Amino acid sequence: MTIPAIPQRLTAPPPGWTVEADVVVVGSGVAGLTLALRYAALEPAARVLVVTKDVLSSGSTRWAQGGIAAVLDPADTPEEHLSDTLLAGVGLCDTEAVRAMVTEGPDALRRLIATGARFDTDAAGELQLTREGGHRRDRIVHAGGDATGAEVQRALVQAVRESAIEVIEHALVLDLLKDAEGRTAGVTLHVMGEGERDGVGAVRARAVVLATGGMGQVYAATTNPVVSTGDGVALALRAGAVVRDLEFVQFHPTVLWLGEDATGQQPLISEAVRGEGAVLVDADGTRFMRGVHELADLAPRDVVAKAIMRRMRETGAAHMYLDARHFGEHKWRTRFPTIHAVCLEHGIDPVTQPIPVAPAAHYASGGVRVDLRGRTGVPGLYACGEVACTGVHGANRLASNSLLEGLVFAERIAADIHTVRPAPGDSVPLPVPVPVPDGRPAGLADPRTRPRIQAHMSRGAGVLRGEESLAEVAKALLGARWTPVAVEPCTESWEATNLLTVASALVAAARNREETRGSHWREDFPDRNDAWWLGHLDLTLTSEGITMTYVPHERRTTGLPPRAAAELTEAGLDPAGVEAVVEAALREDLQEAGDVTSAATIPAGRTDTADVVARADGVVCGLALAEAVFSRVGGDGVVVERRVKDGERVSRGDVLMTVTGATRDLLTAERTALNLLTHLSGVATLTGRWTEAVAGTGARIRDSRKTLPGLRALEKYAVRCGGGVNHRMSLSDAALIKDNHVVAAGGVAEAFRAVRDAYPGLPIEVEVDRIDQIEPVLAEGAEEILLDNFSVEDLARAVRLVGGRARLESSGGLTLDSAREVAATGVDYLAVGALTHSAPALDIAMDLRGN
Repeated sequence: MTIPAIPQRLTAPPPGWTVEADVVVVGSGVAGLTLALRYAALEPAARVLVVTKDVLSSGSTRWAQGGIAAVLDPADTPEEHLSDTLLAGVGLCDTEAVRAMVTEGPDALRRLIATGARFDTDAAGELQLTREGGHRRDRIVHAGGDATGAEVQRALVQAVRESAIEVIEHALVLDLLKDAEGRTAGVTLHVMGEGERDGVGAVRARAVVLATGGMGQVYAATTNPVVSTGDGVALALRAGAVVRDLEFVQFHPTVLWLGEDATGQQPLISEAVRGEGAVLVDADGTRFMRGVHELADLAPRDVVAKAIMRRMRETGAAHMYLDARHFGEHKWRTRFPTIHAVCLEHGIDPVTQPIPVAPAAHYASGGVRVDLRGRTGVPGLYACGEVACTGVHGANRLASNSLLEGLVFAERIAADIHTVRPAPGDSVPLPVPVPVPDGRPAGLADPRTRPRIQAHMSRGAGVLRGEESLAEVAKALLGARWTPVAVEPCTESWEATNLLTVASALVAAARNREETRGSHWREDFPDRNDAWWLGHLDLTLTSEGITMTYVPHERRTTGLPPRAAAELTEAGLDPAGVEAVVEAALREDLQEAGDVTSAATIPAGRTDTADVVARADGVVCGLALAEAVFSRVGGDGVVVERRVKDGERVSRGDVLMTVTGATRDLLTAERTALNLLTHLSGVATLTGRWTEAVAGTGARIRDSRKTLPGLRALEKYAVRCGGGVNHRMSLSDAALIKDNHVVAAGGVAEAFRAVRDAYPGLPIEVEVDRIDQIEPVLAEGAEEILLDNFSVEDLARAVRLVGGRARLESSGGLTLDSAREVAATGVDYLAVGALTHSAPALDIAMDLRGN
């Protein structure tokens, strides 16, 4: 028996019809429709075509219950959202991609609202914000209580229907067309049904965007709709694109349990239910998430899913329970009407009964590898939404980041296509079927294998995985490629082939990653292993089958201790950049001769233990850096034990960390470690004083770009440790129009237009020094106004004048004594440059214990 290879092209009849487009978008969820609308707005004369597998309103977006995460509360910051996302991603997020999402997300959400999406508001008309697992702030907007996706889909579909965008429904996309240079030239597709176009056809286009959603149907039980068969990932592999991190499939921890034999799409119990106070319990009513994670029932999804599975094993139960009986009927009917109705439909009254739940396949954190502009490795081919791997999710998606990612990266792709404007190329010959010797179509999977593929995947490549179970699945998938009967080209065989392709790639990656990280849980390798596995698995499809390449994560090249590197990454810092700071500081201290005093006075073999001690009260910051310095000097011979965490308040005499190692190394590293630690702790301490001064007013303390060269990221991190928030990290984060820009541009309106034309969607801030400048600035659409050297009386007048139409910052002439009076005017921020450029160091010393 000859096992056929995974096909590099789907066997299909020759296209019977052809249409032309400038851009073809494959998929009609939040990513696909946002992109189509955005590009149509940028290029009104362009022909934009949306191809969708079902009707325009189908797909995964409409099933999203929880909401969209975005920084809208003045008490929240993009840096905090970034930090929560990096923590959930367990070291594999692309920090710059996450930063783009959290900074551009709020405005992308506002544009969605402008499109017509209606989100839930409070009595004052303000957006209601809630919290979900992994988030440390209330930043989730929702619609219809628990019907956010449905409302987003409704608004986008209506906008598309009212536009000139062309739509082809009931169309399964088959393969990518390329020109002679290997550039994208369109797609082939099959329209299911009869009409103006039916059967196999082709769309010629120089830009193709995959927004096909997920691949949950590769498993027997999933929250994904029936159309989610991994078509985009399979097409990308056949087209020569790279697929990354496919092993990280997120299993939603709380899916309504319908019985051990239930298959197909399962009802989801949104994480927002736990965000509102529901708790997980076992059959005895015991809350088992306490002690598992600091956020307990609101821990990241992988943590909760694993905890549920462990408890199920311990108790022998087939499911756990989600208890929200304390909500009462009114809250269930108003906040979670969809979930309430679904539970009742299945015979469960959540008002009086705990809800049976178990994990099920939910979301693919990996997918088609793209850059920050959504580009794949195939020129002209883009991907966004769940089908893509932007690097935002890492090893585990943070709740409610998926719709936000779709919004942000759809807009980025639209802007990139608008900028590139692909020129027409050579005509592309349309594909013809390739027969095998006996005349049967080649390479298609038998549709009858679909349920077997799904069952094997759930059994051996689901939440619980191990080499033995994965090997069994791999063997079964290999066998599924062979069939004794002729398989005709049709929707069912194409979908089965896509499922088999994706399943084979997923299992190959899961077998290779011998560790547990995020949503990938290996029973035979239960621990996370940064030393070997802080990297990505890139998959490609060749005539030989699936090939795999290990690519070290961009942060892995540092020589920092793994714990310190992971902490820095999770804090939104670049470990490589921190290491460069440490290296520069040590070079200044040591020169060529090194620490001559320690070398002369201390025997080479002597070891000691030293305590790093606070000599004054304050807020500590920089412990990971200090550890990095000691480890850089002493290598593996240094052992560091932390006693406190960054951001904690400490008192005079408190031991911050204990260091054991060669005495020479400890003394050589002492000054460099303390320089960094005392400086950053000083910034955090001063920030803490300002934060205390305005506590309870609603205003927040934030920094400026007045930082020491090379230390900006670290000093801004210290501000966050002290309770403050960050303004711009660089001149590219947002446009800040000041008086000289107005003069150079010929007026504030001209400056606004220049920024908008050059950088669509970028936040625009304006600095003013007189109250009469405010109204014209508001008229131009300023999102934030910086009030420079305003008196307290004028600040209060400005707050009344603006009336919430823009955020307000007070800067210049501020003191700790006046801070509370300024904050009480109602401004959103107090900008304090002194936090970073003139904070006194916190007195910290290192004491040797001696022998």
